[in-house]
Amino acid sequence: MRAFAELLDRLSLTASRNAKLTLVRDHLAETPDPDRGWALAALTGDLTFDAAKPAFIRKAIEARMDPLLFRWSYDFVGDLAETVALAWPARPGANREPELSEVVDALRGASRAEVQRLIEGWLDALSPTGRWALLKLMTGALRVGLSARLAKQAAAAIGGVPVAEVEEVWHALHPPYEDLFAWLEGRSDRPSADAPGRFRPAMLAQAIDEAVDFAKLDPADYAAEWKWDGIRVQAVLEGGLRRLYTRTGDDISHAFGDVLSTFAFDGALDGELIVMRRGKLAPFGDLQQRLNRKTVDAKMLTAFPAAIRAYDLLAQDGEDLRPLPFRERRARLEALVAAQDSSRLDLSPLQPFETWAGLAALRAEPPPGDPALAEGLMLKRWDSIYEAGRPKGPWFKWKRDPFLIDAVLMYAQRGHGKRSSFYSDYTFGVWTEDDGGHRTLAPVGKAYFGFTDEELKEIDRF
Repeated sequence: MRAFAELLDRLSLTASRNAKLTLVRDHLAETPDPDRGWALAALTGDLTFDAAKPAFIRKAIEARMDPLLFRWSYDFVGDLAETVALAWPARPGANREPELSEVVDALRGASRAEVQRLIEGWLDALSPTGRWALLKLMTGALRVGLSARLAKQAAAAIGGVPVAEVEEVWHALHPPYEDLFAWLEGRSDRPSADAPGRFRPAMLAQAIDEAVDFAKLDPADYAAEWKWDGIRVQAVLEGGLRRLYTRTGDDISHAFGDVLSTFAFDGALDGELIVMRRGKLAPFGDLQQRLNRKTVDAKMLTAFPAAIRAYDLLAQDGEDLRPLPFRERRARLEALVAAQDSSRLDLSPLQPFETWAGLAALRAEPPPGDPALAEGLMLKRWDSIYEAGRPKGPWFKWKRDPFLIDAVLMYAQRGHGKRSSFYSDYTFGVWTEDDGGHRTLAPVGKAYFGFTDEELKEIDRF
């Protein structure tokens, strides 16, 4: 547990992406199985404990110190794990520090009634840094500035392979990933990526630089389509399995079974998850009503009918289509969508254009209807293969210019993690007027990022 705690501590204090990559790579290379596998699972978000809830942590600390003093401390620090780690009044006679694998094994098999006893024993045995890492592990809120993809890239670096190769087999693997490390260290063959229902690493687009890129690009080489305002997903139907993944590979099938149940094809398609009513795209706010919910009742299914607007076809009838050019994949996608008898699937239409100036006019003034809800345009080379990551050149995104509003800063709250000492969470409102002429402020949104550390300090002083 000590090595994992030191890793998290150093990651939280390191701003450099390359430095974080080196820290994780070295930890995975030097730590034995299975601890390094559990560390990788924690960093990629693939390690959760159903019985370990923040409420148990609060209960444990409030049994050891004055509850009001704890709440004041938590309000000031802004982070539950950090507050408990620093304030925990340890009792003498604690056992040795546990290994990471011991903690994982115990929590995976523990009942809710056993969790608090385990928490107290471990907190008594650990140093403040170890306590902090333990509680971060239990709650899943690591907040160390490391993406799941960067953690996978660190693992790939052990074997000197591209991160796309690790992502390709990731959904066929299970923590603590001993078969993955055996392959990366040359002790076994590469794990098979042929698991049905698996996620294919997503291809992403580069932001276009209008002043530089258009002068070098030929409009005839690119197809254009709207960048729809939903969430990017991958629908996979293979071997009797139906899966829906986000672009980072998170499985959200349980929340959108109503969408998957209407499809009848064998393969994997890339698209945008949206809410659609009578064939028209609904605002993103409607989709938000269904996101991040463990259960969705019949009333919500009816009120917010989710659907997929298809962009690309990655596999069909056991054939991997990703090495084919976009033109050919698009033709197959059009045929597949046309053959579906489902109101939950439609095709993202291509937008014809001849010049960049003509496309710019379309982007600035989209026609009424669905395109008014689009974020901008996507440009895809007709000859581009579907490759993982964000390659430079094949795909570009050209977002619309944002709208501006005059808003009132209504509330400022202290943040969490490294910004817990600053008022960094802001609620904005606009003035509304009722029939009687009475004006009130209506909250319209909350912002907690998009400013630099220097800007934050200036606003915090104000």
